[in-house]
Amino acid sequence: MSNACRIFLSKHFSVSLAVFLLAAGGTQPSFGQTSASPPKDFDLSAIDTYIASYVREKGIVGLSVAVMQDGQITFAKGYGHRSLDPSLPVEPETSFAVGSITKQFTCACVLLLAEDGKLSVRDPVSKYYPNLTRASDITLLDLMNHTSGYPDYYPLDFVDRRLKKPIGLDGLLKDYAGSKLDFEPGSRYSYSNTGYILLGGIVEKVTGEKFGDFLQQRILSPLGMKHSRFGSPDGLPSPARGYNGFALGQPEPAIPEGPGWIEAAGGLWASASDLLRWDLALTSGKILKPESYELMIKPRQLLTGKLSHYGCGLQIDLQNDDLILRHGGGVSGFVSSNAFIPRPKFGLVVLSNTEHISATPLRAELFNLLMKEISIKEAPEIPRVNGPPAKQVVLDFFKQMQNGRVDHALLGEEFSHFLSDEKIKSAAIRLEALGDPEKVEADPPSERGGLEVTRVKLVFKTTTLRASMYRSPDGKIEQLLFYRE
Repeated sequence: MSNACRIFLSKHFSVSLAVFLLAAGGTQPSFGQTSASPPKDFDLSAIDTYIASYVREKGIVGLSVAVMQDGQITFAKGYGHRSLDPSLPVEPETSFAVGSITKQFTCACVLLLAEDGKLSVRDPVSKYYPNLTRASDITLLDLMNHTSGYPDYYPLDFVDRRLKKPIGLDGLLKDYAGSKLDFEPGSRYSYSNTGYILLGGIVEKVTGEKFGDFLQQRILSPLGMKHSRFGSPDGLPSPARGYNGFALGQPEPAIPEGPGWIEAAGGLWASASDLLRWDLALTSGKILKPESYELMIKPRQLLTGKLSHYGCGLQIDLQNDDLILRHGGGVSGFVSSNAFIPRPKFGLVVLSNTEHISATPLRAELFNLLMKEISIKEAPEIPRVNGPPAKQVVLDFFKQMQNGRVDHALLGEEFSHFLSDEKIKSAAIRLEALGDPEKVEADPPSERGGLEVTRVKLVFKTTTLRASMYRSPDGKIEQLLFYRE
């Protein structure tokens, strides 16, 4: 993965990686396609088979996948191993370190405190940490939107010597929020874990509690997220162990970041199903008031006028006119992704304990299938038409028009009246000159006003025509018009 996508940065589903490294147990993974092809439709049985094949052939140590449809978890399964030594399987509720997915929880904590009247997202950082660089010019919202200018303390793709040593909050902030800014506050979007470490510190100052305790009391426990915990997997019933490998090497237990380095920027452990429970609660108003939620999903407008496509701990996307909330993450040995479509209440979570082998293509395929399922589920029912296939009807009608004689018995009343003898005779001269079409192609039908709607392309030597045909269920042609392409 690139430096820009390292531990906490949102990982886009569209990213693909060309190289897959060696598998667990000494087996050689496939560097091309898996033997099983991705399902064409959102069939959960076929998806299960495909994921199992992908994990096995790519050599992923362990993977957890959960799917939500219409607000219900319809699929939750583990693949491979949560631990190699001892050998333990990934279970449906195995907990993984989820890295930067933590950030949306951190933002929710801040917004809950704002609702309680204990702070404001417009507060300057100086109200809580007056000695930090430009603290009076940077707001809590700047930190949440990654527009503060504070440099990121973890831009690399490995745990360096610095990160292996414990660090205190004050020391981290002094080193990374007490020196020169990367840019003028509000002028740019630049992903910075530093801002989220600072937000965690502010939550602790305001509440007088540890960040993890506040998160547990206000979010994790009320939502019944029994397989989620902040800071440590200790006490979780089925935690995974992280693995990575170097230069085609075998998977080895990952060296974790030292205490103090990830915290409110990426310190959450969770199961895939728990994250879907969180997604549903967040987007259905069970956590935040409407105005707080709207701020959380509002892209930041920069001083330049551009939009960042990032709200508060969430990447904001649109696909097929649907809002998509997503975020990815990674800490040493773990990679995670969470995507949710609020309107139909569909979501996909994929968690891996294998940092060095990409599951990104798999996530992309599964997400595309999920979006396809939404489109199919919500597509209007296309009327069944009593008659020949649309392409044949268009071709027969075209030939009638060329000959200047149309069978009005095939037409609906209004189209029959519209298609006067004068129009037909005039069109015949022009259409006859085109001859026979070399190719006729029909688009998939759609529906409008209870009618079957079909677009057909007729390709001739000298031109191309588009036919727009509407048919009623009894087979009558209610419209068949030709347009030059």
